[in-house]
Amino acid sequence: MVYIGQAGARKNGEEILNRLQEHKRNPGKDYWTEAIVFTTSNNSFGPTEISYLENRFCNLAIEANRYDVKNSNDPTLGNITEEKESEMEEFIDYAKVIMGTLGHKLFEPISKPVLKKQDDMPIKAEDTIKLWLERTIKNVGKVEAGGYQTSEGFVVLQGSHISKVDDNTIPATIKERRKTAVEDALVDTDGVLQEDMLFTSPSYAAMFVIGKSENGLTRWRTEDGRTLKSLEENSNSIF
Repeated sequence: MVYIGQAGARKNGEEILNRLQEHKRNPGKDYWTEAIVFTTSNNSFGPTEISYLENRFCNLAIEANRYDVKNSNDPTLGNITEEKESEMEEFIDYAKVIMGTLGHKLFEPISKPVLKKQDDMPIKAEDTIKLWLERTIKNVGKVEAGGYQTSEGFVVLQGSHISKVDDNTIPATIKERRKTAVEDALVDTDGVLQEDMLFTSPSYAAMFVIGKSENGLTRWRTEDGRTLKSLEENSNSIF
């Protein structure tokens, strides 16, 4: 979860410290464990520029869709000149680099498949290998899902059918993520995934879909039946 806000000057001079203390005292905003602050060396940004940055950072985080953005209101974009907008966008670019360096990919969308190469010629995105999972589960029926491997992990695609029941053979982290996905309506009442989801491994992705212990390397397959394991073992099929 993440909250994106601004802290203006206050009479007591505390500014950021006071704002953080307010959030810690608020029962509805005490979920956070880490605060990252972006500022300037000379307080050169006024209220208009800061509102612009707040709006842009908030919308970038929403579009990236990695974190649950807890802002209840859409920050005001403000009205700035083209020259100032260019300066703000440069500030944003630097901030994105810093966030990534700190290990928070807050503003980075889930990466697309890493394209394979043949004879040093890149393969078109539409030719990237997609993988599929099918399994019939007792008292559940047929479960079907699509996905692909990326440099960050395995992505289960929007529209995949997710089993609505699970058992204790899956890790607690996956069980909790399944529960949260239902509570946040990321999986609808019919068990259909409403957005792409990233997992650290193909096995975790498969267990999220099926609700049971599973080896993702053998369960995820191409349309012609090749397993992910066989693709990874074949150097000519590297993603």
